[in-house]
Amino acid sequence: MALSTQPYKGARDFYPEDKRLQKYIFGKLRSVVEQFGYEEYDAPIIEPLELYLTKTSEEIVNEQTYAFEDRGGRQVVIRPEMTPTVSRMVAARRQELAYPLRWYSIPNLWRYERPQHGRLREHWQLNVDIFGVEDIVAEQEIIMLADAIFKSFGAKPDMYTIKLNSRKFINYVLGDYLSLKPEQAAKMCRLIDHMHRLDRADFTSQADAICVGSKAGTVEKMLSVLDAGSFDSLPPALRDHPGLAELQKTMSLLHEAGVTNVVFDVTLMRGFDYYTDLVFELFDTHPDNNRAIMGGGRYDGLVALFGVEPLPTVGFGLGDVTLTDFLKIHELLPKLPAETDLYVAVVGDVLQLAQKAIAELRSKRLNLSVDLTGRKLDKQLSMADKKGLRYVLIIGQQEISTGQFTLKDLQTGKEAKLTLDQIAEEITKSRHSEL
Repeated sequence: MALSTQPYKGARDFYPEDKRLQKYIFGKLRSVVEQFGYEEYDAPIIEPLELYLTKTSEEIVNEQTYAFEDRGGRQVVIRPEMTPTVSRMVAARRQELAYPLRWYSIPNLWRYERPQHGRLREHWQLNVDIFGVEDIVAEQEIIMLADAIFKSFGAKPDMYTIKLNSRKFINYVLGDYLSLKPEQAAKMCRLIDHMHRLDRADFTSQADAICVGSKAGTVEKMLSVLDAGSFDSLPPALRDHPGLAELQKTMSLLHEAGVTNVVFDVTLMRGFDYYTDLVFELFDTHPDNNRAIMGGGRYDGLVALFGVEPLPTVGFGLGDVTLTDFLKIHELLPKLPAETDLYVAVVGDVLQLAQKAIAELRSKRLNLSVDLTGRKLDKQLSMADKKGLRYVLIIGQQEISTGQFTLKDLQTGKEAKLTLDQIAEEITKSRHSEL
C-alpha cells in the first residue's frame, strides 16, 4: 500500500511559495516589535506538563495538549502556548535581568483540537511581553504595538476593532456582586468566554446549571451586566469600580496616541486562568471573518509561581493562521517575487568556464539558480518561466570570450548584452522597485 502524501491532520506542508509568505509575514512582525525595543528569545518545544497545570485553562490542559510520558518516566507536553515558558525563563534569572524587560518570540505551537477555519493543531504565534511595569502605560504600549503591526500590513482602522475588558472587574462581578463561589465563578468565566458561539437559550441554560444553589435571579442579574454595551449602561452599583476607571484611562491614552478603534466589551474574558486585570482582543470587522484575530492582557502572578518575587507583566499572542486569514480577506498580501534573482541558462559545454562569472555575480549579493541539465536553451527558458522568475542570464562560449553576457527579461521579452557589473546594477534596481 502506498504511503499517504498528506501531512498530519491539522498541520501544514510549507512549499517554497508558502514559506515565502511566512518569511514575509514574520519579517514584518519582527520589524515592528523591534522598533518598539523588544528582543527575541526562544525555548524548547517540550515542557514539563506541570508547567501548565496551575494557571493555563483546564480545557487546554485536559483536552488540547499533546501530552505523553518520555522514556525517563517524566510527564511532558508539546507546548500549546508560550506564556508559561517565558514566565519560567524570566523567573530563572529574576534578579539578573534589567527591567522593564521587553521580549518576543514566534514559536511553533501544538494543540489537539478539531481543525477549522482559523484554527489548526499546529501553528506559529507571535508572543510579545513586557515585564516590570505596574502602570497602565504597559497596556498602552502593548496595544499600540499590536495596532502598529496591523497598520504595517496596510490595514485601516475600520478593518478591525480592539475590544477591552477588566478581569479584575469581572472577578468582582462574579464573586462580590453575584455572590458566586470561586469554582462557580471560574466555570462562569469560561462559559462567558464562549457565549457568542451559543444561542441565548443555550447560554442561559448552562448559566442556570452553574448557578445552582445561588440566590434567585442571579442569572438575570448577570445578564443585565453582560448586555451592557457601554460603561454608562452598566448597573449603577458597578460603575465606580476601580477596574473600570483604569479601563477608561487606558482607552483615553490610546485615543490620544492615535489608536481610535478601541471599545469596551464586558463579555470579553480571554480563556486563560492567569489573567489578572486588563484583557483585550483584536476583532476582524469583515462580515466573512468576524472573529478574534489576536488577544492578550495583564498577568501579574505567573512569575511568582516559580518561587521568586512577583513581577507585573502584560503581553499578547498573535497566531499566523488568523493573521493570514485577515490579510487575505482584506486583500493586503502583496505578490511576492521568488528569492532567486537570475536563472542561469548554460549553452554548450561551458559550465565549468561559467563558474567564475557566476561566483562574481553571487559576490555582488545576487541569488543565482544555475541550470545543470544541459538542455536546449528553449527548455531552460521554459523552466525559468515555470519557476516564476523574470530574468535569465544566458552564458555560452561567446559570452565568456567577450565578457558581454545576455540578459533576457521574460516579462518583456527583451534581451541585452551587458557586463557583469551592469547586470548586477540592473537586477538590484529591479529588485528594489518590486519592494
